[in-house]
Amino acid sequence: MPEPIQTLEGWYALHDFRRIDWASWAKLSPEQQDLRVRALAQWAQEWSTKDQQRQASFGAFQVIGHKADLLWLYFCSSLDELAQAQSVFRDPLWAGLMNPAWSYLSVVELSQYMAKGEHTDSPYLQTRLKPSVPNWPYLSFYPMSKRRQGQDNWYMLSQEQRREFMKAHGMIGHHHRSQVTQIITGSQGLDDWEWGVTLFAQDPVAFKKIVYEMRFDESTARFGEFGPFYTAIRLQPEAFKAWFNQTP
Repeated sequence: MPEPIQTLEGWYALHDFRRIDWASWAKLSPEQQDLRVRALAQWAQEWSTKDQQRQASFGAFQVIGHKADLLWLYFCSSLDELAQAQSVFRDPLWAGLMNPAWSYLSVVELSQYMAKGEHTDSPYLQTRLKPSVPNWPYLSFYPMSKRRQGQDNWYMLSQEQRREFMKAHGMIGHHHRSQVTQIITGSQGLDDWEWGVTLFAQDPVAFKKIVYEMRFDESTARFGEFGPFYTAIRLQPEAFKAWFNQTP
């Protein structure tokens, strides 16, 4: 029986995609709209303070396209904290205005391929396991799983075979490291896919280039199965008012 690769787990991650009910929003008075935006910005600022204190990490993003309007991205130490974060949208100020579009729950994961023999308390591993959302302007997120079909069954490969596949796979990511940074999260038993991949870049074209190049990697070509792709732009709390006042 093939042996599983041991993993280290860090902070929990929640990609919370939301859709605005713009018709209901338009019926609010300017004063009511301003009250809601200020409350939301204050809440986001509280999460930013947690980020500065290395207690959690958070980012708000405008989703491009029609899959969602906004992405609230959280990294924190417990599911309870994530549940509390979601409760802000059940507040009477936002109930019925910011509705769920999709979500993805996972946990930051680092395999022994990537741990490089480091002690679990090393600064290198702690930074990887408890990541800060990079202050880069563009994000791409997608879930993925490994194929389990016939001869292309990832889970029937030996540990050594999987290691060699991932080594080649990692070399492509290393080649793009100056243009793209990533956070990998595992979701087996937590959500419908097996991993979530969150990419950050200064130029969104970098997402196309790295994903396209990965298609030619054998581990992806033979074993990769992908869910929907979401592309988004970083939205700072001080920009919330201008964003909500735009015409959808």
